Amino acid sequence: MKRLEQIPVKGEGRGNPLARVFDELTNFCRSRSLFILHYCTGCGAIELPPAMTSRFDMERLGIQPMVTPRQADILLITGYVSIKTLKRVILTYEQMGAPKYVIGICSCTVNGGMYWQSYATAKRLDEYMPVDLYIAGCMPRPEAVIEGMRHLMRRIENGEARGWEDYYRRYDHYLGNQQALFGDDWQTPTDVIAEARHYGLLGEQTLGPHTELLQQVQRPLEALEMRLGHGPEHES
Repeated sequence: MKRLEQIPVKGEGRGNPLARVFDELTNFCRSRSLFILHYCTGCGAIELPPAMTSRFDMERLGIQPMVTPRQADILLITGYVSIKTLKRVILTYEQMGAPKYVIGICSCTVNGGMYWQSYATAKRLDEYMPVDLYIAGCMPRPEAVIEGMRHLMRRIENGEARGWEDYYRRYDHYLGNQQALFGDDWQTPTDVIAEARHYGLLGEQTLGPHTELLQQVQRPLEALEMRLGHGPEHES
């Protein structure tokens, strides 16, 4: 009987022939257990309650809402995104743990929709963060939302939904678009470069002129100082 290391393996040059099997199992389990953080930026949020409740029952697919980005897998952007709101959307996305996915609902996330001439809205969401799936419409019906979710599940199961990796590999590109919109002093508390290094995704396009500008203006997070007061305002 041959030893495990002597079995020829075709593929990506991995030494363990069981690695691909475990990857497929992991992707399958991940695709069947998805927590969504629905960032209700616009009118597309109206379609979420019927998609979640008894008639369409999104939870039967293993998809359910989550209230914090720390435990969410999917960031759901439901409608037009103002420039002020986009800052919070990016901050929320960067707080999510990888792997993470983004779904843009309604035409507003694709091309601005009816607000395409507005100076106050972002026209294409994928210029500022990777988008794994668009569900176009004004507004898309719950059936379209469910079908979009199923499509994303198939992509996750096949290992094709890797937009989060693109954010780390081409961070300088996304950051440049963010700076063009928000100003040269734009920053978030998340150290994206350190995360890219952690995941082994630090590439040629991770660093560049925009990340150099960020490092010049970025301020490190400082812990809040907590102390017991002894002044007159604390006396009974």
